[in-house]
Formats: sequence, C-alpha cells, structure tokens
Amino acid sequence: MMHVAFLLLVVFTVAAAPSKKVCSYQDILDYLNLTTNNSVFKLTRPVLDYTHPTTVELDIILFAILAVMWNNERISWDPAQFCGIRQIAVPRDMLWRPDLFIYEMIQKDDSPLNPYMHVSYDGIVTSEEDMRVVSTCKMDVHKFPFDTQRCNITVGSAAHCIDEIRLFPFSNSSRATQFSREVMKTQGEWEFLQLSVNSSNYTIHDRQWELLVYTFTMKRRPLLHVINFLLPILFFLSLDLASYFIADHRGEKLGFKVTVLLAISVLLLILNEILPSMSNNTPLIATYCIVIFALMLLSLLETILVTYLMEKDSASQELSLRENCKGKQEKVKIDECNTDENRKTCCSCICKASDSEKQHEMLPVAEEVLHYRFRYRIICTSQMDEIV
Repeated sequence: MMHVAFLLLVVFTVAAAPSKKVCSYQDILDYLNLTTNNSVFKLTRPVLDYTHPTTVELDIILFAILAVMWNNERISWDPAQFCGIRQIAVPRDMLWRPDLFIYEMIQKDDSPLNPYMHVSYDGIVTSEEDMRVVSTCKMDVHKFPFDTQRCNITVGSAAHCIDEIRLFPFSNSSRATQFSREVMKTQGEWEFLQLSVNSSNYTIHDRQWELLVYTFTMKRRPLLHVINFLLPILFFLSLDLASYFIADHRGEKLGFKVTVLLAISVLLLILNEILPSMSNNTPLIATYCIVIFALMLLSLLETILVTYLMEKDSASQELSLRENCKGKQEKVKIDECNTDENRKTCCSCICKASDSEKQHEMLPVAEEVLHYRFRYRIICTSQMDEIV
C-alpha cells in the first residue's frame, strides 16, 4: 500500500512540474508570415503609414565594410513568447532593402554578397557588406611627393527622396577614424590620417535628396620618391657641374654631357608615368625637373660652342703658321742661291744633266741639294717654334 502511494506521489509530482518550452527560428518566421507570403515585406517600403520616413543608419570604414540599418515597421515579436530570441538571420531576398549606391563608384563590385540579414525583435534590420570600391578622386599633385589628398565617397538613394528615407551616420568622425586605423594592417605608399562624415542635401525637380559624404584624408609617404627620383636628379646636376673641370680632348667632355642629359630624360619619362594626366596646377617637381633639364641643355650648348671656337682658332693658327713657313722657305732659297759659292750649285740643281755626263759627276750636286734642303727644314722648324 505504501509503495502504491509513493508511485502515485511521483506521478503527480512529474505531471505538476512545468515542461520547458522548445522554440525555433521557424516559429518566428511563421509568426511573421514570412514563409507563406513575403511579398508584403519586400515589394514596398516597410511602413504602416506612407508618411512615415524610413530611417536608415549607415556606417563605412576604410576597408569599405558597408553596414546599413533600418526599421521595418511590419516586423516585431515578443522575445518572452519565443524563449528569449531577440534576433534572427533571414535571406537577403526576403525583405525590402534601401537602394543605396556610391556616386563616385566607376567599377562594379565583384565581392561576394552576404546572403543573410539580421532582424531584431523590434523591427531593426541590419545588413553588412564587404565591398571593394573603385572610385574617382580629384587629386591635387601640386606638392608631389609631399602632398595630402582628400577623397570623397558619397552615398545616397536613387529612388527615394528625403521625405521617404532619412540617412544618418551610425558612427561619428572620431569613431570611424579610430576603427579604420585599428583594422588597417599595411598602408603602403599612403598614410591614413582621418575619416570624416558629413550630411548634405540637393534638390532636383522640386524634390530634395539626402546624401552622406565620407571624406578620407591621406598623406603620401615621400621617402621612396625622394630616394628614387629627387636625389638622382641632384646627383646628375652635380656631375654636369663637375664636367667643367674635365679637359676637352677629342670630345670627351661633350660625350659626357650628352650621356648625363639622356639620363635626365629617362627620369622625366618615369615622372610622366607617376603623375596623373589631369591636374589643375603644375606640380612643383615638374617645374624643378624642367629647370634642371634647361640648365643642363644650356651647359651642353655652351660646350658645343666652346669646342667649335677652339677648333676654328686652331685651324686659323695652323693656316697662318703654314703661310709664314712658306714665305720664309722662299726667302731662304733666294738668299742661298744669290751667294757666289752656291750659285753654281743652285744652277746645277735647276739645270738638267746631259746624257754625256757621268753618274759620279752628278753626286756632288745632289749632296749640295740635300744639304740645303736639310738646312731649310731646320730654319723652318725654328721659326715655327718661335711663333708657338
């Protein structure tokens, strides 16, 4: 009897104990009617009254992680009725999404899309996308390579005006700047300085549109360009100045200057590839290179002119020296032939020997002629030395 009473007590205790409720995400989807007919949730803007604007909060960091949040007025549930579930993930095609796009974007994003969106119990829908943004940016390279650039990323809606969608930044400028610096691993040529967020409006056809403008401020790291470009140009200019101490023999100085000028031309081609083709102001580095190139070109022209004048002066001195030598040669011949001792010899040199003369009779005359020729060469050489 006691055993039966104990068993009955256990049965009543188990039956009286509250059973734990089992919940699933599907229960929430069924409750929200997202499984049977979800056209109501994605065809139109999710508001119960069309006069209520949809508030969209936007967040962008340097790696283009685009986070968008908005309120869907048709979605809400009590977490207490669903085991405390406060958030679920649904496919992105099941709900309406704001038509946001980047105005400066020039290339379609090929990054894989996030297939899900997060929906909270109070109707807040969150969508996060990893994007690779290729955009246009107006650059001012006047102070290249010591320049600082500011590029804008403007986000807005294409179909909904300010009465239908209001855009607000999720993070302020300081928080966005701090988070962007934390996620950056390498910066390469550019140093990230600041990310600022501003709101602006514009009007088209009596309708006002709201935009969010994210401004990225970056500073170029100049060390690489200074080592690879500015210093070599200074070195080439120093070599060109040092070439004035080179003795000009057989055109070595002229060839050296031409080689240095060609090296500067190669550096100018490299600069043309680095700088953007369109700029409002002329870069200072381009002016710097043009001035150095002009100085080296003038130096080359000066060397060519000096070489030409030196060769012309040398040719005139040589011609004058030859004329002086020729005049002295004729004078020496006349003086030598006018003497009594050498008159016969000179005449013998001029007269033609007859066939009856023997070979040994001509030898003294030939020896005298060679003697006077050698003497003339000595006199002419001494006169040239005096002129030099």
